[in-house]
Amino acid sequence: MRLLVGLGNPGSKYKNHRHNIGFMALDEIIERHNFSTPKNRWQSIAYEGRLGSEKIIAIKPQTYMNESGRAVGEAMRFFKASPADVIVFYDELDLAFGKIKAKIGGGAAGHNGIRSISAHIGAEYTRVRMGIGHPGHKDRVHGHVLGDFAKAEQDMLHDMLNVVATETEWLVKDDLPRFMSEVARYMSPTAATEVAKKSDKGQAQSKPALKQETKEGPMASMLRALKGDK
Repeated sequence: MRLLVGLGNPGSKYKNHRHNIGFMALDEIIERHNFSTPKNRWQSIAYEGRLGSEKIIAIKPQTYMNESGRAVGEAMRFFKASPADVIVFYDELDLAFGKIKAKIGGGAAGHNGIRSISAHIGAEYTRVRMGIGHPGHKDRVHGHVLGDFAKAEQDMLHDMLNVVATETEWLVKDDLPRFMSEVARYMSPTAATEVAKKSDKGQAQSKPALKQETKEGPMASMLRALKGDK
């Protein structure tokens, strides 16, 4: 059994905030892989499903971001799981928008949700860091994180959520290098072809394929800019 956790703040006014991209990613996984209807358990909205042969419990903590660890710890204890069974999806201010990285363990890097989870269960769980970009000055961080994604960001956001939902099975198999390889390949300008292949094989269902961009399109321009980012 694996425990998938999306981080965010509950309530409609937070729904589209950059800080809620973890909730968005989990929603995409749940929809794509036909998880169960939601239940209120472990201070969370909880879903059950499968990725490959693995049973999955997916939760969106309703404790607000800063207390996410209480919900994660409660669910983990209920299933007698270990930190190695936990995969957390969340926003990363210090990654350029559109970049996705996965790792096991490490510090919180100022993220209060991650700080709370580590305080409750320890640090050795898988983190999927979804870049939202830095606004450029610390005085603008609060408004940036707790602001909605802009209209111009919607295509890239869709692509990020799409690829995470498509490739999370590699995380469940503890194959982080393969997950990262697939993410890098899908976020390239040839992504539409690759997603179409998976759709033909029945591996990607409910969302449309990633869109092919022209050389002058906004996606290609943004991707060229991201090549120099860390």
